[in-house]
Amino acid sequence: MPRLPGGARAATLLAPLLAYTFLSACAVTSTTPTTAAATASNGAAAAGLAPTAATSAGAVTSAGDVNALTERYFDDWLALNPVVATFLGDDRYDDRLGNPASAEYLRAARALEEKYLAAALAIDPAALPESARLTWDAFVRGRRLSLRAYEFPYELIPLNQMDSVYSTLAVLGSGATAQPFRTPADHAKWLQRAGEFPAWVDAAIERLREGARRGITLPQPAARKLVPQIDQLLAKRTEDSVFWSPVRALGDAKAAPPAGFTNADRERLAQQYRTLISTRLEPSLKKLRAYLETDYVPACRSTSGWSALPDGLRWYAFQIESETTTQMGPDEIHRLGLAEVARIRSEMEAVKKQVGFQGDLHAFFRHLQTDPQFYFDKPEDLLAAYQGIKQRIDARLPTMFRTFPKADYEVRAVEPFRAESAAGGSYQNPSPDGSRPGIFYVNTFNLKAQPKFGMETLSLHEASPGHHFQIAIQQELPDLPRFRRFGNYSAYAEGWALYAESIGKELGMFTDPYQWYGRLSDEMLRAMRLVVDTGLHSKGWTREQAIAYMLDNSSMTETDVTAEVERYMVWPGQALGYKIGQLRITAMRARAERELGAKFDVKSFHDQVLKDGALPLDVLDAKIDRWIAATKAGG
Repeated sequence: MPRLPGGARAATLLAPLLAYTFLSACAVTSTTPTTAAATASNGAAAAGLAPTAATSAGAVTSAGDVNALTERYFDDWLALNPVVATFLGDDRYDDRLGNPASAEYLRAARALEEKYLAAALAIDPAALPESARLTWDAFVRGRRLSLRAYEFPYELIPLNQMDSVYSTLAVLGSGATAQPFRTPADHAKWLQRAGEFPAWVDAAIERLREGARRGITLPQPAARKLVPQIDQLLAKRTEDSVFWSPVRALGDAKAAPPAGFTNADRERLAQQYRTLISTRLEPSLKKLRAYLETDYVPACRSTSGWSALPDGLRWYAFQIESETTTQMGPDEIHRLGLAEVARIRSEMEAVKKQVGFQGDLHAFFRHLQTDPQFYFDKPEDLLAAYQGIKQRIDARLPTMFRTFPKADYEVRAVEPFRAESAAGGSYQNPSPDGSRPGIFYVNTFNLKAQPKFGMETLSLHEASPGHHFQIAIQQELPDLPRFRRFGNYSAYAEGWALYAESIGKELGMFTDPYQWYGRLSDEMLRAMRLVVDTGLHSKGWTREQAIAYMLDNSSMTETDVTAEVERYMVWPGQALGYKIGQLRITAMRARAERELGAKFDVKSFHDQVLKDGALPLDVLDAKIDRWIAATKAGG
């Protein structure tokens, strides 16, 4: 899955308005403007748009008006969400942390959505050119979806074991990701940003207390993972803290300071960091840890699914709609998952027979789990093997793709402070200007959860031609408004990444039957997610029931399965987009091949899927149909 900054993904409950406002709430559906022209014109003025004769009358306006509106929105949104700006390479707000747990943030975020929805509804979409109409549809749908999110108390769960402000702060403060530390001024910005952390802790504790009073909490097994995470950030010596990393990078007094720094800068910054860590960060982390351990975790619910929460089934339905960009219901998704699990099991049986294994499928699973030949002994060997796979895939990509991202990606181990709860693999997007590469994170915490046979398929999914291709290419589209360049949809993004796995054989991968089994194993994971996610959140499944189901149908380790299930428990619906998206994209390609025959060109198909950025599945379907018709006609 792509790894986005803390609180900035649709599935997380860390800061729901970050998620639903922008990064995935841009789903395009038909929208009918019903707001009165006067109200909409007021909204346009409030959004800082000078009303033209067209906008003030609610009549036709230009594509330029639409883009101007969305650009102003994006700037205002980034000002509210400064950490996301940093991850996008915008350094204007590097000195701000923001406080998505605060009441002030929620009021400001909601007002922003209302203001810009009214402004957008002042524009008559009927006369817009097609590209501008797509932008208008996406923008209006996104604002409406973000406002619907306020019907549910996301703010009462401001952190979880998968995503939290303290983890994001540590990632930034490590000096190895998006936060720049190139100059003394960069360090000053970081010191200001990190100094705001105590305010977030106070607000988060207040929200958690309210959630506990109202019975809206994390499931207890997931909540128990929080304290060990914080322990990873608490160091016995200041110099051992992850937050000391930028000082360490400046070198010691025996060495010359880096370019742009003096010895006096280095000494001053060391003292400022020491004060920050000892008086701001460590005390706040300890305060949060004490509250979680003593009060919150014991108060957390024993149930596993969203249906146990007040209005939980309706809340889960909203999550499904947001994550899949479809109107599918949980029962339909559950049935689809059961059918896919059965199909993939039969293909696993074929691999078992091909390699000559004697025994049933469960014995084959145990063989794959326990035989040392399938695992590395050293993290560095695992990372080196992924580098080798990168080179092999890169060499083959021109056979199926015409368009490539300008940015490259690196293979990197997950940082120790978040490794225990992190996914086996994840992706962080590059900076839009290409100055920072994408990162394919590999979790080396438990090498038994990183089988050799799963490496080719994981690389295809997380890096190229999966998430790295899709996200980097989208960011590099100069004509898209920024809210589309940097927005995404789980079903599109994860569907594309799983589709990227499915074309591995065409790219010359999976020549080893065990690597093909790895592809089936990962596909099985995504199929099981359809069953388990809906089972947990709509059918009353327990955590233990979900774990048992996944162990029964895969060779995944119990540690890995447990982490997966606990992920679904706190990110309801997020895991559904993978298989649903892949099945839809695969069907689009099959339809194009069938209807175009000799005119079908796979490179052109991939261009059509990627060249306009992320789209809801139904919109992408219609776009591919138009491309098929134009190609038939000789266009």
